[in-house]
Amino acid sequence: MAESTTVKSARRKLSWVGGIAAFFAALITWGTVTAQPGATFLPELALDLQGGTQLILTPSIADGEAASLEQLNQAVEIIRQRIDGSGVGEATVTVQGNENIVVSIPGTPDANTLQLIKASALLEFRPVLTTAQSTPLAEGTELVDTSTLNDTPATPPTSGSDLAWITEKVQKDFDQLDCSQPFRSPGQVDDPTKPLVTCDDFLFNKYILGPVEVRGENIADAFSGTITTQTGASTNTWAVNLEFDAEGTTAFGNVTSRLFGLTTPQNQFAIVLDGYIITAPATQAVITNGQAQITGNFTQESSTILADQLKYGALPIGFEVQSQENISATLGEDSLQAGFIAGLIGFGLVMVYMTIQYRGLATVVLGSLVMAALLVYLFVAFLSWRQGYRLSLAGVAGLIISVGITADSFIVYFERIRDELREGKSLEVAVEAGWKRALRTILASNAVSFSAAVILYVLTSSAVRGFAFTLGLTTLINIILVTLFTHPLVQLLARNKFFASGHRFSGFDLSAQEASYKGRGEFRFSTSVPETKLKKSSKQAEIRQTIAERKALQGKENNE
Repeated sequence: MAESTTVKSARRKLSWVGGIAAFFAALITWGTVTAQPGATFLPELALDLQGGTQLILTPSIADGEAASLEQLNQAVEIIRQRIDGSGVGEATVTVQGNENIVVSIPGTPDANTLQLIKASALLEFRPVLTTAQSTPLAEGTELVDTSTLNDTPATPPTSGSDLAWITEKVQKDFDQLDCSQPFRSPGQVDDPTKPLVTCDDFLFNKYILGPVEVRGENIADAFSGTITTQTGASTNTWAVNLEFDAEGTTAFGNVTSRLFGLTTPQNQFAIVLDGYIITAPATQAVITNGQAQITGNFTQESSTILADQLKYGALPIGFEVQSQENISATLGEDSLQAGFIAGLIGFGLVMVYMTIQYRGLATVVLGSLVMAALLVYLFVAFLSWRQGYRLSLAGVAGLIISVGITADSFIVYFERIRDELREGKSLEVAVEAGWKRALRTILASNAVSFSAAVILYVLTSSAVRGFAFTLGLTTLINIILVTLFTHPLVQLLARNKFFASGHRFSGFDLSAQEASYKGRGEFRFSTSVPETKLKKSSKQAEIRQTIAERKALQGKENNE
């Protein structure tokens, strides 16, 4: 009965792996048949392998001023965020000669992407009317078409904080907003004279904001620093300091005079960049001198980031396309082919080693690696379609290295089984006991690999991120395969007559040259073997003993 349960469990796990592969294959097939944009079984390639389009942008600032390097660097970050948000992967955005910005995009950008790149970085100050935590809409919720609702306030609002701005349409938009789902079009420009329904940049809270009352271009300076006491002593608390120009000082003074004393959240003044709220501090005083300070749970790093967003994101920098040209792949098809050839060579060497070392068990390795390659290919193709992921040569390198990482898992598992067999256990028992011992080691090894991939992805540039992403993806797939494919397959093979008999080509033959494993942890030596060879075989068998076995044997001999 136990055997039947084990077999059923193993087959069920194998069916899970097949089901996962079939699901993604069917999903991509559906997308291809129904002509979904980007749906294809061929993964998209990055700039270094495919080539693409290069745009040189010249900054355009009001009053003919020249853009500073700090402004260009901030613009680079904003453009990169916009491109990433539009689903274009593996793009590069750099400053050229402290004057221009160079944007390189795989493939050919559409009109929407070009508009996204050239749009000004709009920073606005809007009063908060109401806020709530964003929660996913309940399944089956029917959304109201708010385009048909009246968007004109019943009574003219008296100020930006007047709740009369919340019309029936605005309230419906707010109720239906789910921050976890896309709700803004790339490059969307909002009417500054009307209320805005949006989310914070963490996509955690949603807001209804009043019309724009202070423009970002009215910020004269913004910088981070520690808070000082009235006596001039510095504290360890970080804050962001704002200074407004003359127009901004007047406007900000009028707003804070109105907001101060109101209840939460109407005493908050939201700062919006590209349609998302980057901060919404509460008004603690009437500020008429044009110098404000934003406090909160800031660190030195977070306060510096916010200060840069306010200082450089505030300027209405637009860009004109100085030139647009197609560029060839920096590495090209030859490099891609070389990468795949290297992968095949590595795969071949792993299989040769596994065949020599583990003989019949090499079929398990072959099946697992083929299934791993299939799942990785389907996942990459799916991510190319749904997330705009593009495979770079660095990503290919990550896939090649994953072959060795996967092979390590096999070696650990197979050697654990052999250890159990040396202790005299039957093959079926050894498979289960070896799996329990191997799983801890396999999980620890893959945890280290995945952690390294995460650290590389977070802390390095986009080129290395391609390597880190595929390394992390294949590490997760390796854990799934070893658990749901390799182990169940070995469980089934352990009940196969060829493997259970301890045949010399099964991979479970632990004897020395003239000894043969007989399936129940027993070794039998041929009586026709010369004494010299028998001693040699006995010595080799002794060497193969585990440390625990040798100590137990030594203790037994001492007692005798």
